[in-house]
Amino acid sequence: MFLQPASLNAAIDMLSQHQGRLLAGGTDFFPGLGALTETRPIIDISRVPELCSINLGADEIRLGAGATWSEIVAKPLPAGFDALKAAAREIGSIQIQNRGTIGGNLCNASPAADSVPPLLTLDARVEIASATERREMALADFIQGNRRTALMPGEILAAIMIARPQAERFTSHFVKLGARRYLVISIAMIAVALERQADGAIAKAHVAIGSCSAVAQRLADVEAALVGARSVTDIAGAVTPARLASLSPIDDVRASADYRRDAAATLIRRAVQDCFVKSGEA
Repeated sequence: MFLQPASLNAAIDMLSQHQGRLLAGGTDFFPGLGALTETRPIIDISRVPELCSINLGADEIRLGAGATWSEIVAKPLPAGFDALKAAAREIGSIQIQNRGTIGGNLCNASPAADSVPPLLTLDARVEIASATERREMALADFIQGNRRTALMPGEILAAIMIARPQAERFTSHFVKLGARRYLVISIAMIAVALERQADGAIAKAHVAIGSCSAVAQRLADVEAALVGARSVTDIAGAVTPARLASLSPIDDVRASADYRRDAAATLIRRAVQDCFVKSGEA
């Protein structure tokens, strides 16, 4: 059975009635089936207007969960979203970016989901819709493990909300390390968002890393150590192995755990330095 609702409420009703599987861009859905055939009803939510919109409010940016990567890249978002746009450009090919959705990337809950570190640096929240309520939670609480989220039966991820960055001196950057430049699952990836003082020193740092633990995470110790940094030497002194102790990388076909740990420190330093370059104060 193939169903195609025209509204979010209709999608919720169909999900409740048929206990089917949601389909948005399909870029994870169909590869995930492998040689199997889906026997449950498929509910195609790719044409639900509420899920596809991107709204730029004065205080909040609201990304519909069905917004595609190409749409996010094309939207005139604030500078703090540069890291998210950079991650969007790294997700697969142009064809994948035209179909893949930000909500699908989050619900897939891969440790290597490119959108998660940039969204964590923006303190993103998610809105979850069901027949009985709409609830919100921090993205950091939504993704609960490898391929596990906080979604309950009958719920749909509706939107991602981010407070509009107010700081004038706010820059962000995304760095991804893979076995090749494009079309690759990351070995490690870093997103950094910085607020700078008038003298160029870091006033506030948000640093998140993916592919180095079961869930992408913010690095609070590194963030605290970066406050006040204004030079390459300061940055190097702030990003030390001891401040990356929360990471739990694995050995796999892409890289060893030790390599990921070493790469993480290098990528963080590089991302912070690139933020300085963007602001013309390297």
